[in-house]
Amino acid sequence: MYFGVLGPLLVLTAAGDAVAVPDTKVRTLLLDLLANQGRPVSADRLIDDLWGTRPPRNATGTLQARVSQLRTTLDRAEPGARTLVQHGPAGYTLAGGVVDSNSFEQYVRTGRLRDALGLWRGPAYADVPDHEFARAERDRLDNLYLTALEDLSGRGDDVLQETTALVQQRPLDERLHAVHLRALYIAGRQHDALRAYEELRTALADELGADPGPELAELHQAILRHDPALRRSTTLPTPLNDLIGRADALAAAQQQLAQNRLVTLVGPGGVGKTRLALELGRNHTLDVRLLELAPLRQDDVLDALATTLDLRDESTDLLTRLMDSICTRQLLLVLDNCEHLDLADLVGRILTRAPGMRVLATSREPLGLTGEQVFDVPPLTRSAAVELFQARSGVTDDVAAICDRLDGIPLALELAATRVRALGVQGLAERLDDRFRLLSGGKAGPERQRTLRATIDWSWELLDDEERQMLRRLAVHAGTFSLEAAAKVSELPEHVLLALVDKSLVAATAGRYRLLESVAAYSLERLTEAGEEAITRDKHATYYLQLAQQAQLHGPGQRVWLHRLDQEAANFRVIPPSLELVNALAWYWYLRGRYGEARRALAAALALPDQQPALRTKAAVWLAGMSATDAQATDVAAAGDRALEEIGDDPDALWFLTMTRWAYGDPVVLMDRIDRAIASFTDRDDQWGVAAALSTRAQLNIVHADLDAMRRDSRRSLELFNELDDDWGRLQATYALIVAAEISGDYPTAGGYLEEAIVRAENLGLWTEVSFRTAGLGRIALLTGDYARADELHEQARRLAIEQSNKSAEEYAEVGLGLTARRQGRLDDAERHFTKWLGWLEQVGGMPGIGFISNQLGYVAEQRGDLATARRLHQRGLELARQTGDKRAIALALEGLAGATEDPGRALDLLAEAAALREQVGVPLPPAERFDVDRATHRAESVSRGRARR
Repeated sequence: MYFGVLGPLLVLTAAGDAVAVPDTKVRTLLLDLLANQGRPVSADRLIDDLWGTRPPRNATGTLQARVSQLRTTLDRAEPGARTLVQHGPAGYTLAGGVVDSNSFEQYVRTGRLRDALGLWRGPAYADVPDHEFARAERDRLDNLYLTALEDLSGRGDDVLQETTALVQQRPLDERLHAVHLRALYIAGRQHDALRAYEELRTALADELGADPGPELAELHQAILRHDPALRRSTTLPTPLNDLIGRADALAAAQQQLAQNRLVTLVGPGGVGKTRLALELGRNHTLDVRLLELAPLRQDDVLDALATTLDLRDESTDLLTRLMDSICTRQLLLVLDNCEHLDLADLVGRILTRAPGMRVLATSREPLGLTGEQVFDVPPLTRSAAVELFQARSGVTDDVAAICDRLDGIPLALELAATRVRALGVQGLAERLDDRFRLLSGGKAGPERQRTLRATIDWSWELLDDEERQMLRRLAVHAGTFSLEAAAKVSELPEHVLLALVDKSLVAATAGRYRLLESVAAYSLERLTEAGEEAITRDKHATYYLQLAQQAQLHGPGQRVWLHRLDQEAANFRVIPPSLELVNALAWYWYLRGRYGEARRALAAALALPDQQPALRTKAAVWLAGMSATDAQATDVAAAGDRALEEIGDDPDALWFLTMTRWAYGDPVVLMDRIDRAIASFTDRDDQWGVAAALSTRAQLNIVHADLDAMRRDSRRSLELFNELDDDWGRLQATYALIVAAEISGDYPTAGGYLEEAIVRAENLGLWTEVSFRTAGLGRIALLTGDYARADELHEQARRLAIEQSNKSAEEYAEVGLGLTARRQGRLDDAERHFTKWLGWLEQVGGMPGIGFISNQLGYVAEQRGDLATARRLHQRGLELARQTGDKRAIALALEGLAGATEDPGRALDLLAEAAALREQVGVPLPPAERFDVDRATHRAESVSRGRARR
């Protein structure tokens, strides 16, 4: 699928056929996804982008409908293309397809400017000129288009055809006019260029009361005096290969250089600052001079600069002579590798004395001048790093893991690529732990860039003692860390870390800090050499244990603390296991749905000898609860019983072990436990505990379809959680209200609760809860006859559950897919969805679930005409329902048997018995759920009438 945004929206199939995207909102949705270039866009943001301050009443449902329309349109045009529009935890993504703006950027980057201009059909995102979501991307592409025109005109190519039309559309755009004037001049039309300048000057005065800017005025003077710079040729070194993965950085840096006279490219060693600077120089309109500073000492700089500027002089006062010689010069001076020299004073003098000069510097830290524009050169993105590595090594293997471990640093990737021939991709990956020995032996470039170690050595030698101490002690952190953590663990002031950020040895993003993996490996070697590793790791473990114990995961601080613990997850994982740590983190793991990680950590801590009994018992309760739905568990109920025997009548344990097994355990035993928990929580005035236990009791009453009890306990639980301002609790409290509304056929109320719950769960990042509630919406769509939406929602919930490794949520979602498939007559699909979960349910003791699936499989057999198999399956469902005492489940099995019997009288008796049971619990079958009952009733009555006629 091909998407065009350089002009009006264009969608083509692989065969080149145009695809009509219906509805303005659907086209806007597609453009929004395209503008985000593969990045996920949240549902809330899409709603804002599409409807602004006037969203539809059911905004989430309407958005999902538009997404479904878009998927359907793409799939009809090209089967399978609906998968291009994906949904994940962070939102919707357009993943795949060819976008003309990406090709346009690639052509500009590689110098294929004519090809680039050939893609330009008009202003980017022309269909949404007033939408904010496209503004930044539209402006960026417009600037890149002008850059391409500038480069063409600077090389003498004819761009008059492109610029002549554009200047009529944008009569006051000075940058565009500059390109047009230069193109006119290079085409030999100096007179026309001067006349066009006068017309622009008049228009600016009439419309804005302003004169042309200094750059345009300078161009005017250059045209008047036939300045050779207008036809300049660069003397910068020509690279041996293409610049890969730097289109965005190049465009952004070009914009900064156009707007500022001093730009410093900063970044860690090997990130590609020099290469980017050379590319900027080649694309610049001024004469460009390069001064390589790495081999120079401070005293050598003036002489080297004089030589670079073609200044021949025997004067004893070289600085004065130099300043006098440059005052009228117009050029771009590239100062490469400045970090080891003090250049602030010299650069400041140059810029003051020579208003026509610009300076582009590369350094591992800023020069420190007022007016300096610092541009951080980032590592390559994963896709760009893979492209670079594959291009340099000549392989097509999957090398993403290697690129990740090398942090996307071009120098490291280049060095590693040279080893593929001897080691192969797998051999290289296996040896990256010894990266400093492996990534050596390069013969090109300066000495400091021939090995990875030499590159980092160069930066290390420029640090003072405190900076070296801080850098090596940071090596014990995993992932990212906070400023506070760095200071506490290293026992050094915060300003030392900030100095390392300035020197590009520590990366800073959104208030968090991290070491590139290569810098971390180097720093760990230095930490070991200093004999500080053991004590620093102890300080690290102490700091993060205290942080975990401080976390407030109940009440209003819940969201903030969840986010903070998320940020520190990698650091928690590298701390040696202890019962104190796992008990502090257990509730966090549960909320985040990280049951596997919790089980492993709890088991490891419990295996340690000589631990306090109280800590061991508490951890055993957590482990039993986390194992409640573990498909690998052998006897999860027994584990919970043993934990309760050890801890006694503790309400927290009673509640947690009931809450985690409410849908699978013995309902009588579980109800007794939760009643005891509520009484204990009430006695000790624990409002949170009472609220949590009430929500669980409401869920247990689902088995008995006791709607009054469900609503009473849920509403009281919700009141308490609202008082406590606990969002997780609000989610739990509304679950039974949703089920009660669904049982009674009040689908709008159930849907409203579900949509609100999804938003709340997404805001907290509780993706397991999002999965359950999304599947719940799928059930409502099924019951209201919207099977396509039901399938979409259930599949979305299933994928999310798989991502979270939550078997319970996955089972709920996939059973929903089975229900929808059966309603549509896709019996093989239904059977596959249902039977997949029988083994797992047997392992976790899910008798109600086994009974329900047995009945559904019975219906599948009955719809196929295999009544004997249907009767056997429904009979099994009936036996399990009677064991649990769930009258609604018993009624379901009786209704199934009615449909599978060949005796119409017996069928009608069974249906009457089922209806009576449903009346006993006060929940007759809603019309939307009478699909099977009506079918059985119609068949029995038809047979009875036929026999009567005979």
